[in-house]
Amino acid sequence: MSNALPGSSPADRAAPSKPVLTPALILRNGGAALIFVTLLIGAHVLQTTSGYGASAALSLLIGAALGVVFERGRFCFFCIFRDFIEHRNAGPLYAILTALAVSGIGYAVVFGAFLPNPFSGRLAPDAHIGPVSLALVVAGLLFGVGMALSGACISGHLYRLGEGSGYAPLALIGALIGFGLGFRTWNWLYVTVIADAPVIWLPHWIGYGGALLLHLAVLSVLAFALLRYVSPLPPRPAHQLDIKYLYEALFRDRWNPLVTGAIVGVIGVVAYLRVEPLGVTAQLGSLARTVMHTSGMLPARLNGLDSFAGCATQVVQTITDNGWLIGGLALGAFGAALIAGRFQPALPRANGSVAALVGGVLMGWGAMTALGCTVGTLLSGIAAFALSGWVFGAAVFAGVWGGIVLRLHRWT
Repeated sequence: MSNALPGSSPADRAAPSKPVLTPALILRNGGAALIFVTLLIGAHVLQTTSGYGASAALSLLIGAALGVVFERGRFCFFCIFRDFIEHRNAGPLYAILTALAVSGIGYAVVFGAFLPNPFSGRLAPDAHIGPVSLALVVAGLLFGVGMALSGACISGHLYRLGEGSGYAPLALIGALIGFGLGFRTWNWLYVTVIADAPVIWLPHWIGYGGALLLHLAVLSVLAFALLRYVSPLPPRPAHQLDIKYLYEALFRDRWNPLVTGAIVGVIGVVAYLRVEPLGVTAQLGSLARTVMHTSGMLPARLNGLDSFAGCATQVVQTITDNGWLIGGLALGAFGAALIAGRFQPALPRANGSVAALVGGVLMGWGAMTALGCTVGTLLSGIAAFALSGWVFGAAVFAGVWGGIVLRLHRWT
């Protein structure tokens, strides 16, 4: 199996294949080692600090692992969708399908322990199972357009912070603004279309076995249908398995989509089992909500918001577990990018800056209204057998498609 990533852009394949021991390489690897040691020390400090404990420490490490995998496997929903829409290359899509298959199997096992009887009327605890409404569709469409405008999804911008992207900070600032706008429109949307919307969880109807069988069947049909769009893998000669080969496979070459997706799926299951379902917007939303609450810009009550699962937002005065996760994600991606020689700080252009900021606003509004983004509502939601995950995912894909047809992605 090749380590090359089908569908990677020329820039993705730009890293040299044979590392040469130079002062720059020693400096990069030393810097990466310092980052990972700092993450381990940070996790230990959190573990022993009153008010944080094991969940914060584990969140930091899960985030770091996610950052490494996202960066090494180029697991950005926009990039993956764009490769298929623009270049008709479905290879990277298999990373998402594999992640959903692996995490679906793991979720079914964990659900059985947390909630043995799925027909009881209760929902699996804390899982991203949301209402299916017109608001969810609109949120997904605008989130997808925002991805096209800004050049990545929110998790993509977080790992690109570690690669030195100049657009990522602007997109994330835009997302904070979008969350604020989402809070301002929430009460009207809730009363109009969300309050009475159905919350559809497949195990309620067909049990865990039936839900998992249907889940894997749908993913298999998609995988089979997409085979015709997978680019041929490049020939790779036999090679001695030695330290140098392993180093290049792990730290220099892009990871295969199947490997990337499988690891993301396992991380998702571990996160749900030990802390909470994967999601990258709860801390961002909580930050926006806290600022607006403190300054009196929010209504006295956000109807029903805190009763839904998903990337829940709170008024907080501290860093939450989700905050440690996204901090670990950015630092893990930074370390991985340093080793691979992909840390390339760049200043944004004026037009691209505006597009990144506006795209971030659209993503923030969409993530707030949908109770999560492509990691929370789509990845964790579909893995949890929630119909809301599939609806949001389809709407996001349509939004990205529309953005690419309108060439919005050329602005950044």
